Amino acid sequence: MLDTTPLTRAVDHFADRLRAAPQSRLQRGAAAEALGLARELALRAQRLEDPERAPREMPDAGMFASADQITVAVHDLALVLRTEAELAEALVLVEEAQKRAGV
Repeated sequence: MLDTTPLTRAVDHFADRLRAAPQSRLQRGAAAEALGLARELALRAQRLEDPERAPREMPDAGMFASADQITVAVHDLALVLRTEAELAEALVLVEEAQKRAGV
């Protein structure tokens, strides 16, 4: 079984930073960046889980839900990751999104 701990820890850290961020930071793009990450992680999870099915887009639940959305999406993805390469790609996505979000 693949150890996805580094990925879930990275997202937990990002989510904690989002929760601690002021509303102004979320409005300036941090929440949008997190939503984009959540949507990408969810898309990857759906493609791995059922490649035949058309993926569904994660809805925008508002800037204050962005931390929860990335957390849910990464846990879904962690359940279906199969290779170290998939894990590494997801980890890079998280790290880059957090840098762009500025939190």
